[in-house]
Amino acid sequence: MAIELEKIQKLREETMASLSDVKKALDEAQGDPEQALFILKKKGKIIAEKKSARETKAGTITAYTHGEGRIGVLVELKCETDFVAKNEEFKELAHDLALHIAAMDPRYVKPENIPADALAVEMKMFQEQTQELNKPAEIVSQIIEGKVKKFYDEVCLLNQPFVKDDSMTVKDRIAASISKLGENIEVGRFARFAM
Repeated sequence: MAIELEKIQKLREETMASLSDVKKALDEAQGDPEQALFILKKKGKIIAEKKSARETKAGTITAYTHGEGRIGVLVELKCETDFVAKNEEFKELAHDLALHIAAMDPRYVKPENIPADALAVEMKMFQEQTQELNKPAEIVSQIIEGKVKKFYDEVCLLNQPFVKDDSMTVKDRIAASISKLGENIEVGRFARFAM
């Protein structure tokens, strides 16, 4: 199947994927650009998962202020090499994450960072809320599981819908950069200040 050059160029610009990857995705999607984009994003997530075990020793600390200096954010974004740390795509990701943190006010990077006592307080509250429902234990367990997931989505940076494109999470946004740059990238820590 002959794929239009315009479709290939548009997908390359959108995903920063290689020419051969874009062609393969379009062939697999039978020329459908939306399906090809989905295939490329899925491939990017797989690449990101494979690279996630690699050590991150380089990176940047980015500062961002918003609202005439009323909100400030510092975010540490880590990667494997100085070469990537100096790359514009990496710097743009760091800026996007700082902007996201300013807007969405997460408290933790990921669920594993939530202190056990803070999680215990939330769990106790969820259990008290569900006791009043008089539902079977299995249903109560599912409701609590849903409440815990929602809590993670609200307070954990990686779980939040990305502020610039809520069709993806922050974790997905980072995975897209990992796929483009070919290195593991992770958020080290962040701080948000508000007047």
